[in-house]
Amino acid sequence: MNQNNESVVRRAIKSRRGQVLILTTLALPLLAGMVALVVDFGFIYYYQNQLNASTQAAALAGAGAMGQAGATADTVTAAVDSYSSTSGNLNAYGDLPGVTMISGYPKLYCSSTLTSVYGLQCYGPSSSNALVVAQHVQVPLFFLPLFGGNQALISSYATAAMAGAAPAPYNVVILVDTTHSMNDTDSDSNCNNTRISCALAGVQVLLQGLAPCQPTESSCGSPLNGMVDNSVDRVSLLTFPPVTTATVSDDYTCPTSNPTISTYNFTGTGNALPSGNTYQIVNFSSDYRTSDTASSLSSSSDVVIAAGGKSGCNGMQAPGGDGTYYAQAIYAAQSYLVSEQSSFPTAKNVLIILSDGDSNATAAKMTGANTTGTPAYPSTVNQCHQAITAAQAAASAGTLVYSVAYGSTSSGCSTDSPDYPLSDDGTDGFLSQLFLLRLHRERR
Repeated sequence: MNQNNESVVRRAIKSRRGQVLILTTLALPLLAGMVALVVDFGFIYYYQNQLNASTQAAALAGAGAMGQAGATADTVTAAVDSYSSTSGNLNAYGDLPGVTMISGYPKLYCSSTLTSVYGLQCYGPSSSNALVVAQHVQVPLFFLPLFGGNQALISSYATAAMAGAAPAPYNVVILVDTTHSMNDTDSDSNCNNTRISCALAGVQVLLQGLAPCQPTESSCGSPLNGMVDNSVDRVSLLTFPPVTTATVSDDYTCPTSNPTISTYNFTGTGNALPSGNTYQIVNFSSDYRTSDTASSLSSSSDVVIAAGGKSGCNGMQAPGGDGTYYAQAIYAAQSYLVSEQSSFPTAKNVLIILSDGDSNATAAKMTGANTTGTPAYPSTVNQCHQAITAAQAAASAGTLVYSVAYGSTSSGCSTDSPDYPLSDDGTDGFLSQLFLLRLHRERR
């Protein structure tokens, strides 16, 4: 390479050295800004984690307080505050001063998802089953103020479900046989009385196991028309044969006489009895105990009185006279359950049939029924088959259907062909067919 060419290269290199110096000088502020961003956002991330941890702790503390007996919005708020990062509380960090609860929080609310999916009812303060906690704080910036930023506002939200989930409530219809055969004596040592007396004693035991109101309430409060506030399990008492509406109160007013029996009448609309007759003795009620923890039944409750649970009152008796026909009573019971569920959509419908067996109503006691030998409802023929069809329809609609057989017979149904033989466990074949499901309660 000649000297002239070398001179050109040296001049070019010197020129580029000047460009690098200029570019470096120009890039230093950008590099410093990037360093400032990394450092300040690192601190923001650190502060955010601290705030998140305390917000979650406060939400869990509030959720626990919601499930306590006698909980109020104030006691829940106090529990939330005590585990928050606000000044003077358990999670107040020295390097994160000035934390405050966002206005309107903690917020109690009723989550429909918790109710429908998990069965967590809204029995917390202000009819709630969940809460949201929200905190925020202004945190200082270290380097970004050089570039025009002074502080950053960070916020944290946490949601928690109320502690102490309760199972979904029940709408329960108890259909009690009051035909004349229920006056037969049960000589078993656990009863040693009439079948109707033992049946009603079983109803009382069931009422002891159901929940009249929320478990967190020390008292269910004063009932209105048999219902308490925040009711959980609601019970209606039905009977067959049907009775007149004018005398039905004789079964729940510590009666000295029985209601007037009416025939199984099919001249009403659909499956309903005509006006003036009813299967329902007591409408859905939740006043059978004064609280979920009360050890005794409430003697002022109509359903308790009808079940013989008031001292000095016999409760429902078994005057009989019309024989046994299940199907219409089951359809009526299901209708009552569907109506009640429309007011309490999260409740599970349950039908319990307590009877001593064979369907044997005669044509004279079945006004408007088919007596020509056609087995389709309503008919004097295949009465047990009709009852099973009615029970299966209720079960298909989501109702849990149970039957309690009293006094198993040596034969099945006298009106049916083919008949139902005895089942392997010795219970009446018809009632075994009707016994679609077993009642299983996991409340306690």
